[in-house]
Amino acid sequence: MANREDIEDRKLTVRLFAAIVIAIVVAGALLFLFGGPLIAEHLEPGLGLKASAVISFIVTLVVLVVMAVVAGEGLIGELQFMILGFAGFFLVLWLLIAWIF
Repeated sequence: MANREDIEDRKLTVRLFAAIVIAIVVAGALLFLFGGPLIAEHLEPGLGLKASAVISFIVTLVVLVVMAVVAGEGLIGELQFMILGFAGFFLVLWLLIAWIF
């Protein structure tokens, strides 16, 4: 049977979770309302190949570092595949970002 302290802790946990969810929803709504025009204004002229290359390099580097950390012990054996993956991922992201934006 549940202890009185456990019931109180559950209630507190549910309240904190609800408050966090409400804060995230409110922040998302404010970002959508006020951040949308600001983002649209800066992306209005579009991105060239130089700007999209920088963005795709950063995104590719972050994704592959996360994948390497998650892979753990097999990092040395997978290095050649990661280099090829980096080149392919970078090329695809670079051209897609330049094309879409």
